[in-house]
Amino acid sequence: MTQSVPDRYLIGVDVGTGSARAGVFCTGGRLLASVKQPITIWHEAGDVVEQSADQIWSAVCAAVRGAVVRAAIDPCQVAGIGFDATCSLVAVKADGAPVTISHSGDPARNVMVWMDHRAAGEAAEINAGRHAVLAYVGGRISPEMQTPKLLWLKRNLQDSFAAADHFFDLADYLTWRASGSASRSTCTVTCKWTYLAHEKRWDAAYFGAIGLGALADEAFTRIGTDMVEPGTPLGSGLTAKAADDMGLARGTAIAAALIDAHAGGIGTLGVPIPGSAEFTRRLAYVFGTSACSMASATAPVFVNGVWGPYFSAMVPGLWLNEGGQSAAGAAMDHLVAMHPASAQAAALAKSAGQSVIGWLDHRALAACTTAGQAVYLARGLHVVPEFLGNRSPLADPDSRAVIAGLGLDSGLDDLTALYVAGLCGIGYGLRQLLDAFAQDGIRIATIVASGGAAQSPLVRQMLADATGVAVAAPLSPEPVLLGAAMLASVAAGHSETLSQAMAEMSGSATVYLPAGGAVQAKHAARYEAFKLLQAVGRQIKDA
Repeated sequence: MTQSVPDRYLIGVDVGTGSARAGVFCTGGRLLASVKQPITIWHEAGDVVEQSADQIWSAVCAAVRGAVVRAAIDPCQVAGIGFDATCSLVAVKADGAPVTISHSGDPARNVMVWMDHRAAGEAAEINAGRHAVLAYVGGRISPEMQTPKLLWLKRNLQDSFAAADHFFDLADYLTWRASGSASRSTCTVTCKWTYLAHEKRWDAAYFGAIGLGALADEAFTRIGTDMVEPGTPLGSGLTAKAADDMGLARGTAIAAALIDAHAGGIGTLGVPIPGSAEFTRRLAYVFGTSACSMASATAPVFVNGVWGPYFSAMVPGLWLNEGGQSAAGAAMDHLVAMHPASAQAAALAKSAGQSVIGWLDHRALAACTTAGQAVYLARGLHVVPEFLGNRSPLADPDSRAVIAGLGLDSGLDDLTALYVAGLCGIGYGLRQLLDAFAQDGIRIATIVASGGAAQSPLVRQMLADATGVAVAAPLSPEPVLLGAAMLASVAAGHSETLSQAMAEMSGSATVYLPAGGAVQAKHAARYEAFKLLQAVGRQIKDA
């Protein structure tokens, strides 16, 4: 009598800006259950945004435990865990004790969140040096990246800089906490720390020139000496302590991690799309609090103002160019909250059991015969939604939003028009990036869109119409979690490579084609207005 082999499952963990989520998947990629836990965040003047690594870990563990219970599986059947997280900076002692990065002095506040721009001055100073390594971050480093943050810490909180035994990207901190392995993912260190993955080295001269020579003098032990590709199994798997925290079996495989947006790329790019099979013709577009746009190429392509090229930082063996918008979903939230009718809309949305953005989205769609007609609802309103600067292709963290065409109307129709104009602005920012890609030979045939803000059919059609490029929306309900679970599949040995996991676990997608005719012409005219307003905004920002 043949004994049946018990089913095996994979867990994907995603740590975003405001929450930690865990999903349980079967090995074929089907989501069985997911649970979300909130994360505490501190905002202070001076673009300071901080979190607690211990609190994040507690939220992760609660989410994993909850997802396993909700999926009604035996914890011993979990074969592997994959993590992704925001590119936030974590400072800890060797034993895991937190080291404060905060002027508050609170040791719990040991995470400098990705959107913390306190190091904008350090970033500008680094950029003025025109260091060779900056060619691999689009020519200009961002205050969202880690070397400006580390330089700020060294200058302003010297005791903390000296006391930390490890500086981690948040995703690498989570895998260290889970497995005990201090190996870093090539995704995190290449994209956010200036590691040259194609040469397998740090640039010691760069660190010395910018004032972080101490890290080079220590042979980079505090920021990573062992770099591995995403999905690589780490250590001996889940440690006894971490297993107890998560309610899982000791030794469960732990995979080298990804940045959250890149996990979304892995979780979406493998969907079957007619006439667009090559990864190099697809853009992974993750539309959440921020927006991340990731293009892959077989050879390095240097696009001014666009991060990268990064070798093997997302799809193994391919070069990644990464652009995006520092505020996307957050920009829409802020834009809507500014309007006089926002309180009325919030009350109506609450009574309908919807978010304000969701309620406005349904209202706009209901006012049109087709989703493509929504552009006419914007009327004469134009929005350049750069509330937190332009990440790409202008690489200008000091640029700010521009709104034109405001009148005295304070009703819901005007709020809906502002919402639609904001969506157009998000789309035109993406179009501007695609234009920059095309000028350097990266020609995108399909935008594969994911993220919480990209779930609406109206948003998807608006993105297609605003850019003139087809948008594919994967049917997986949690593509970022799925990408993390694909890492787990590789670490657990179920898939031999990440590319194989993408082929085996990706689901199907719905494709939204760009409109032609009058709608196309309308967007073309509005795009020209967008670029004009953007240019004027940059010219007058210091006036």
